[in-house]
Amino acid sequence: MIRTLRTRLVAAAMASLGVVLTVILGLVLLSSYQNIVSDADRILNLLGENQGEFPQLPPDFDWEAEGPRRQSPELGYEIRYFSVLLDGAGGVTETDTGRIAAVDQAAAEDYARQAVEGGESRGFLGDYRYLVSPEGEGVRVLFLDYSSHLFNFRSIALTALWVAVGGMLAVFLLLLLLSRRIVRPIADSHEKQKRFLTDAGHELKTPIAIIQADTDVLTLETGEGNEWVTDIQRQVARLTELTNELMDLARLEEPRSGNHFLPFSLSDLVEETAQSFQALARSQGKGLTLSIQPQLTLVGEEKRLAQLVSLLLDNAVKYAPPGDEITLSLVRQGKALRLTVTNAAPNLSQEVLENMFDRFYRGDKARSSQQGGYGIGLAVAKAVVQAHRGRITAAAQSGRLVMTVVLPESPAWGPRPG
Repeated sequence: MIRTLRTRLVAAAMASLGVVLTVILGLVLLSSYQNIVSDADRILNLLGENQGEFPQLPPDFDWEAEGPRRQSPELGYEIRYFSVLLDGAGGVTETDTGRIAAVDQAAAEDYARQAVEGGESRGFLGDYRYLVSPEGEGVRVLFLDYSSHLFNFRSIALTALWVAVGGMLAVFLLLLLLSRRIVRPIADSHEKQKRFLTDAGHELKTPIAIIQADTDVLTLETGEGNEWVTDIQRQVARLTELTNELMDLARLEEPRSGNHFLPFSLSDLVEETAQSFQALARSQGKGLTLSIQPQLTLVGEEKRLAQLVSLLLDNAVKYAPPGDEITLSLVRQGKALRLTVTNAAPNLSQEVLENMFDRFYRGDKARSSQQGGYGIGLAVAKAVVQAHRGRITAAAQSGRLVMTVVLPESPAWGPRPG
């Protein structure tokens, strides 16, 4: 459980950091890219308004009013551009490549045709931003070389990406170091709880055994049928069952090597275990239907998995209403085996489903008390599943409780962390 808690803590922190960095970098880079496009379009608009030439402006021209990218008289000497004038039929009537060295007349005309065929008035062809501007009966296609700006943008984006990756790696390493300290109080509390369960179980066994022995003596002296003695025996049996379940739960949560896992037929085990509940279900006016795929084998602890099946069926039979048909199925699911137990459970709340496998949790406390439940059985079932590196879930479907266990056929040795 503690290892899983650390993993989830680190994963949640890294996921949060990743989302934040992605949003921040995305907004910054998107804003930068939009500024580049906006600046290029301003220059193209200026060229389009002047038939592909940079205008000769008077000395008192108001650069401030033209925006940040046109606040310089040197702009006309900084930019590299070319243009192609096409007539109404798409023929080339004029090509101007005097302000660029990398593009000749043929290449310029090819670029122009591609831009016109694209159907967009603005866009990029490679590192050239273009504008299709109406001029007379034809169109002038203007191309602005913005390769240096785009190169700088890509360099900044790549640098930001590497910085973000490096930052996330640094945070990940720090979290690995600090997460142990963060969860240490929880780990200590969990360890004390397990030790308490074990110690309490051992301590309770002696007085329970003494009470049981004294009750047997009282039975011999008073004879059978004494209601007070019978009540004591009943409560002693409940205490014994509760103590055994607590110690069982504590043992399941202890680290184990997994050398006790052996291959066996899960199909046979499930069928044999379920058969023992047929008579119990009938005696309570309930049915039990089995659907077990034959010859399904599993590597695991046979005794524990038999306990798992018993706990699920006991829970179903105990809480299913009279007349209900309980179903159990076992099938192969890829490289795993899926065990499903369903029973009627009307008005099952989400709270019950979310806490069903917590120890000592009982959704309907009055009913659980009448049925003799302690809220430990499903916690033990969960521990058995985790020891086999599987997963167990509870869901409500059409007024029925569906318990699903998925177990790998050959689990890795050792229990899965809780």
